[in-house]
Amino acid sequence: MILATLFSPLSLLLLLFFSISTLSFSHFVPTFPSSSKFHPELTTQLSRSSSSSSSNGLYETKFFTQTLDHFDYTPQSNHKFQQRYLFNDTHWGGANNNAPIFVYTGNEGNIEWFTQNTGFMFENAPRFQALLVFIEHRFYGKSVPFGGNREVAYANTSTLGYLSSTQALADYATLIIDLKKNISAIDSPVVVFGGSYGGMLAAWFRMKYPHVTIGALASSAPILHFPGLVSPYVFSDTIANDFRSEGENCYNVIKSSWKQIEDAGKTDKGLKLLQKSFRLCKNYSSDFLEGWLQSAWTYTAMTDYPTPSNFMNPLPAYPIRKMCEAIEKEKKRSAFEKLYAAANIYYNYSGSATCFDLDDHSDPHDLGGWQWQACSEMIMPLGVRKESMFPESEWSYKSRSDSCQFYYNTTPRPHWITTEFGGYHIHQVLKRSASNIIFFNGLRDPWSGGGVLKSISKTLVAIVAKEGAHHVDLRYSTKEDPKWLTHVREKEIKIIASWIKRYYRDLQL
Repeated sequence: MILATLFSPLSLLLLLFFSISTLSFSHFVPTFPSSSKFHPELTTQLSRSSSSSSSNGLYETKFFTQTLDHFDYTPQSNHKFQQRYLFNDTHWGGANNNAPIFVYTGNEGNIEWFTQNTGFMFENAPRFQALLVFIEHRFYGKSVPFGGNREVAYANTSTLGYLSSTQALADYATLIIDLKKNISAIDSPVVVFGGSYGGMLAAWFRMKYPHVTIGALASSAPILHFPGLVSPYVFSDTIANDFRSEGENCYNVIKSSWKQIEDAGKTDKGLKLLQKSFRLCKNYSSDFLEGWLQSAWTYTAMTDYPTPSNFMNPLPAYPIRKMCEAIEKEKKRSAFEKLYAAANIYYNYSGSATCFDLDDHSDPHDLGGWQWQACSEMIMPLGVRKESMFPESEWSYKSRSDSCQFYYNTTPRPHWITTEFGGYHIHQVLKRSASNIIFFNGLRDPWSGGGVLKSISKTLVAIVAKEGAHHVDLRYSTKEDPKWLTHVREKEIKIIASWIKRYYRDLQL
């Protein structure tokens, strides 16, 4: 019944319509919406950096000749591609001082987007005299194998098969080791950072490559959101609770809307009413509209930040609260007008849109590769309980598998991630095998249910913020930040400083 926007992180990023199965929330694995315009946070922060190494004053763009396949020795494996990374040495203390290197493990998209929204690293580079490196994930942005030809790289499973988290982690290790050698910084400690899927990669990188990095800050990293580890309903439950916390009427208006939209979509008159009520550029089916609204509620919950943001779309502080206030202001109007007023907060807070195109397949952040990853290894179950504000929907691995067979002629491997990185009994396992990872989660973030919410040891620390949203700690600080957010960042900085201090002490032994 409901339009499923993408399988995608975390990421979640691109609209995908399944023609072979009933569309439901169980197909919807969001990270970031494809229709969002590029509003990088750092466009207003450029003056903070004195670097002259690039045209925007933030970073110099470089490329590394990367190996296509790190795990095989066939002729194809030796092929190379150009992997982009961004580099800022403005505050670096230098190789002679073994000054640290902070590395961002790139997400499922253009690395510039994530770099320009990770103010935490830029703000703390002077404190640590750190070199900043942001590495782009293979198959995304400009880091596309097969000559940089996206059509060839995305053509079929024979090429897309090289797009995986394990290959990406090996890319990062190879690039970091080579970079340290080239700048004569062999003994400089490396700390990795990441948010969402990038946070998952940061945590896994520390687990798999402890000889390359001394620690990881894994923000909003749902490393447990895989079959058999958490309930498939935690994601939708969190969204419902977020809206309900701002008002029972707000929650009820959204919950009761789906049948009203579906019923209206059955007649020409009803479709015209939907078009008029929601200011749509043309008539769309009710499935399109439901998916459009579902995206608004979901992504707003993910980015329910305490300060204004431009990460996905321009949004005010506490956007869920603003949505619910908009619904209350329209209490004497129709249900559709109430929904429009709320959705307008997400899609048109700047007030520039005159109508909405629901059939927008643009991909401004180069995020399309996630569709493949969600059909191979990133099998993150999502379902909806009857009590949720979304229509009830059972998680179905078969539906996912059927869809992947249809689009890629491939069968997902639902248990590969937990085989490769672990997850079962994680508190017992990591206590024996890992160290120096910070897991941050904000409980208003729908992905927090798949995160590590309890500290495992003195060096495997979970920081949980009741009011926090998706990797809010990595954002630029502002004067309006609440005290709890300031304290979270201070704690993270203190822990990272302890890792580096311990490293330098051990280096002298």
